[in-house]
Amino acid sequence: MLSKKPNGFEKLGLRDVKEIYYNPSYDELQAHEINRGECKISTTGAAMCDTGIFTGRSPKDKYFVDQPPSNAHIAWGEVNQPISKEIYEDLFKIATDQLSGKAIYVIDVFAGASPSSRRKIRFVTEVAWQAHFVKNMFIRPSEEELEAFEPDFTIYNACKAVDEKYKEHGLNSDVFVVFNVEEGIGLIGGTWYGGEMKKGVFSMMNYWLPLEGKLSMHCSANVGKAGDVCLFFGLSGTGKTTLSTDPERALIGDDEHGWDDEGVFNFEGGCYAKVINLDPESEPEIYGAITKDALLENVVADESGNVDYSDASKTENTRVSYPIEHIKNRQPGLMAGHPKNIIFLTADAFGVLPPVSKLTKEQAMYYFLSGYTAKVAGTERGITEPVATFSACFGEAFLPLHPTVYAELLGKKIDEHGVNVYLVNTGWTGGPYGVGKRMSIKDTRACINGILNGSINDAEFERLDIFNLQIPKTLEGVADTKVLNPRNTWEDKAAYDETLRKLAEMFIENFHRYDNSGNEFDFASAGPQL
Repeated sequence: MLSKKPNGFEKLGLRDVKEIYYNPSYDELQAHEINRGECKISTTGAAMCDTGIFTGRSPKDKYFVDQPPSNAHIAWGEVNQPISKEIYEDLFKIATDQLSGKAIYVIDVFAGASPSSRRKIRFVTEVAWQAHFVKNMFIRPSEEELEAFEPDFTIYNACKAVDEKYKEHGLNSDVFVVFNVEEGIGLIGGTWYGGEMKKGVFSMMNYWLPLEGKLSMHCSANVGKAGDVCLFFGLSGTGKTTLSTDPERALIGDDEHGWDDEGVFNFEGGCYAKVINLDPESEPEIYGAITKDALLENVVADESGNVDYSDASKTENTRVSYPIEHIKNRQPGLMAGHPKNIIFLTADAFGVLPPVSKLTKEQAMYYFLSGYTAKVAGTERGITEPVATFSACFGEAFLPLHPTVYAELLGKKIDEHGVNVYLVNTGWTGGPYGVGKRMSIKDTRACINGILNGSINDAEFERLDIFNLQIPKTLEGVADTKVLNPRNTWEDKAAYDETLRKLAEMFIENFHRYDNSGNEFDFASAGPQL
């Protein structure tokens, strides 16, 4: 195995390191994973690991060091909690003490496919599968690029260490995920979950890029043969991954992107997909990507390595990471031009939003700031109410800056590049959850196709009451045109009107959080009006 000291290794502050495994190959990592007992191999050749008691992120344990100049930009609150420089120093010692005296992995990667916007990220860990995870998830430099590599940001993953003084430090638990913007350092302690590393880098890209006038986005993206780029925003369960995977269009990326002066670019060099109930017929690309070099998390398999994707006994959040090279129909270079279309996806379980509506720039900024979907609550006894979920910019948990910073950037770029923006509801029609039915994938695909081929612009539009959304009266591929106006699909029109008002009230109530945002533009005026 290649073992050398990476550039600037002495700056890491580690002592008595036994061995340095620097950007090892996939074969070398797999050998370590097996020999150390960290992983087993599935029948398709993918490595399988467990992430311990943490099978998801720990958002309540995420902190930024409160110091100038970054503290003037960070939107402090539940998402971005402050800690003092003194506490950070204690946690840094815990992390470096844990990683000292060990054999460690150092992985150097790029975040961002655009050369003018990318950042150089270094990961340090003592766990082989975590090195494998970041090798999968980020952009892999060439040997030549590694020769001159000096990191912009370093993440110490000391997952085996905890903060035993967390109460004294005033923290929520003995787990810590900490960002020191000025020193270019991230710390992870107490959690093994791979997604902390991925989303940690995303949080930092969401800090750096907007301050340079570049938009960072929690979205998937693809590009057509004519070079027309489309962005898909949406929270979990809205169809973001499924709808952006299109045999006629090349995938730029499935989750995190930037938008600079050259166009749209992927932050990552891999994909991180949920695999609970994975079906090869409905998601053949993901299923086909689970081969050698892929890394499965928390799945259940038999002694032979046959994975039971329906088994959620460890977690519902079973995952796979794999290099984007495992997707055949991908965009070379993971970059393309400026978007022609932007689609906001929502799964409205109240059943009152139209399957597709065209937004003005002001409405786009409003729905971007709202980040709405509605989840179906548990149904232990009978039907229960859907639960409205609002996540600013469709990724509030990863925004260090105030959401309006991202919305204003979006508005400027829509103006500058003449982008069309649409709201697409993949949720319920004919009534709320329990009464109506889920929008057919055929009708949703027809809406997406109408946007992508431009035929939706030839339609005659009508206005949805209260929300003031523009709805096409007809659309190629939608046989039953009454589905396009949700009120027409409800037997009880009075119940529809009442539910529409109820949802509007939820939007308005959520948007009061922006009442004192200090912006010249009145975002609320583009939303529902009662």
